[in-house]
Amino acid sequence: MGPTGPTGSQGPQGPPGLGSLIAEKAALLRWYRQDFPIGGFPGASAFDGANIWVVHGNSVTKLRASDGAILGTFTVGTLHTAVAFDGANIWVTNFSASSVTKLRATDGTHLGTFTVGTGPLALAFDGANIWVVNGTGNSVTKLRASDGAHRGTFTVGTGPVRLAFDGANIWVTLAADNSVVKLQAINGAILGTFPVGPDPGAVAFDGANIWVANHFGNSVTKLQPTDGTHLGTFPVGATPTALAFDGANIWVVNRNGHSVTKLRATDGANLGTFPVGVNPLDVVFDGANIWVTSHSGDITKLRASDGFVLGTFPVASGLWRAAFDGAKLKGVRFHPIHIWDEHRPAFAEPEEAAQIMERIWTASAGLLQ
Repeated sequence: MGPTGPTGSQGPQGPPGLGSLIAEKAALLRWYRQDFPIGGFPGASAFDGANIWVVHGNSVTKLRASDGAILGTFTVGTLHTAVAFDGANIWVTNFSASSVTKLRATDGTHLGTFTVGTGPLALAFDGANIWVVNGTGNSVTKLRASDGAHRGTFTVGTGPVRLAFDGANIWVTLAADNSVVKLQAINGAILGTFPVGPDPGAVAFDGANIWVANHFGNSVTKLQPTDGTHLGTFPVGATPTALAFDGANIWVVNRNGHSVTKLRATDGANLGTFPVGVNPLDVVFDGANIWVTSHSGDITKLRASDGFVLGTFPVASGLWRAAFDGAKLKGVRFHPIHIWDEHRPAFAEPEEAAQIMERIWTASAGLLQ
């Protein structure tokens, strides 16, 4: 072989790429949908690579993820407990009305409100359907995401709180039974019930394993999704109420610890605990950063790589749940009262629980304007 010849001239400009990795994942719907369990009385968080949504009072606020700027506030139903993204739209639960509302993510247009079971608490998206935890109905409801058509309601167990999708199955935490139940997503058939820690609430899937926050155990439990085998229980901060997966690590909101803990997903090793706002409640991953809502009305943005705080943004008092739609943050606000500690609908009869929640809502009205 002869010597290497001279370098040739630069070729023509190639076609533009797909853009950022986050945008590509959003376009292809390749992300883990996380209904981030928030302790005893859950809501939900979701990521699509564009925006963060925060629900509060009778409204949903949309924030730009890059700088926290508020891009809009949209009126929805009442007494929200969860918010989720389906790839194109935002879904919000209306606890007192036993319904869920669907909003177009691009502009907040109301696309419909659909009846579900009593006391809807949490949401999850399985790629085609929205699943709703009916907290006071001891069941979950499956709606077709495209049009809200009812695909079934399935009894699960006592005190369902949160749920997550693992690619084939739906996992639902049962606070009253200290367990988690696995349902086949295609037909709602129960495939097994597995013990976890005390008062399980938040649940998340990391692509390989199921993680459950044990609200009263100050710990999280890791399960093998194929058969529910217990892979470990790991101590975290006080009163873990929400979970998020960042592609490598599990982030845990410690409500009474006013902090978040980062665990390595492979082995549960504690990689750090970072202070955030007062009584943090929910957590969202936007592809690079962790966002944490707090009852004080602020959202704290941390760099996922090292937990460094990049900013704190005021939104509304009593922030509860948040969701990321790929560009902006949206979230839910509720009266800053520890509902799951002082008024536990999961342990009450449906009518009694609804009355409790309505009383709290009425008493809080002045703070939710």
